[in-house]
Amino acid sequence: MHIAVNTRFLLPGDQLEGIGRFTYETLRRLVALHPEVTFHFLFDRSYDARYVLGPNVVPHVLFPPARHPLLYIAWFEGAVARWLARHRPAAFLSPDGFTTLRTRVPRVTVIHDLAFEHFPLDVGLLQRKYYHWFMPRFARVSARVVAVSEATKADIVQTYGLVPAKISVAYNAPADLFQPQPEAGQREIRRRFSHGQPYFLFVGALQPRKNLGHLLRAFDQFKTAGGVAAANAQLLIVGRKAWKAGPILTAYQRMAHKTAVHFTGRVVDADLAGLYAAARATVYVPYFEGFGIPIVEGQASGSAVLTSNLSSMPEVAGAGGALLVDPNDVASIAAGLTKLWDDADLRRQLIAQGHENLRRFSWARSADVLWEALEAAMREQM
Repeated sequence: MHIAVNTRFLLPGDQLEGIGRFTYETLRRLVALHPEVTFHFLFDRSYDARYVLGPNVVPHVLFPPARHPLLYIAWFEGAVARWLARHRPAAFLSPDGFTTLRTRVPRVTVIHDLAFEHFPLDVGLLQRKYYHWFMPRFARVSARVVAVSEATKADIVQTYGLVPAKISVAYNAPADLFQPQPEAGQREIRRRFSHGQPYFLFVGALQPRKNLGHLLRAFDQFKTAGGVAAANAQLLIVGRKAWKAGPILTAYQRMAHKTAVHFTGRVVDADLAGLYAAARATVYVPYFEGFGIPIVEGQASGSAVLTSNLSSMPEVAGAGGALLVDPNDVASIAAGLTKLWDDADLRRQLIAQGHENLRRFSWARSADVLWEALEAAMREQM
């Protein structure tokens, strides 16, 4: 049996973010569990050899690199469609939300969120036009759709009118490297990244939906109101500058306590694991998320978590697994920061509940969900 997979988010080097991490963690399990299948990985650029995940993986590079709406069309509706027509695999799995309309090969498509439907101005004009035209069609032509949370599944049903039975849920999960770490290692992380001071940690790309402007304003309020008790508090922002980051940087420039904020950019995985483990708390307050993987990465690392009370985030955090705040209310976020800074008992309680919550998430189970979706798609084609 031959199955084609869109692997364009398996980027060279240490560059895996949310969708790339989902792709990598599920595929490496599918490849190992199904040696009887030949998996054809379709890359849009030169690939890192470590992503040839087993002897039953055949890599292919299809051009052009698809990182612009016009190039999405050229790649999916051109290069991918032609490859599928030529090779006729039993199924086409796309873990990044996009697929091709120009094939009769049964498709399984993973949709991570529909944020662009609810906040269209958060993305550029051409991106928006591409998403609005193609995404509902991708969902409808796919034999099976996989969502990354029940909240995202419900959103797909309501927004695109898909029947719930067509949609499975495969959660994200924390990678194995996210674990509590010894105090000596935590001290070294603080020495390197926060001048030895305790800190709140945000992890994510700098883009509108992550709500960093409100987080920066809330941190300023927390520092001002906390006085001496909050004097040594730092905020680390870990992630690349993505799109429409201008308002975030403007909010930063207007801060009274901006010297306590550190933009690290991307960091290697080992440092990221250390940063979570050494944080006073992980703070992650987007106004919309399909899943929100920093929540479970923080929980796995033994960090207390503060997150939003909207969309998928309460579902992912679990009952009592995080302190929930209103991401649209700066005062609510600031009050949450104060509670987590001041209340060691609350932090211990959140850490314990967060640890229990992790039982719900497993990359192995999510890989099984993908395989079941593939089997269903192939059955229906017979």
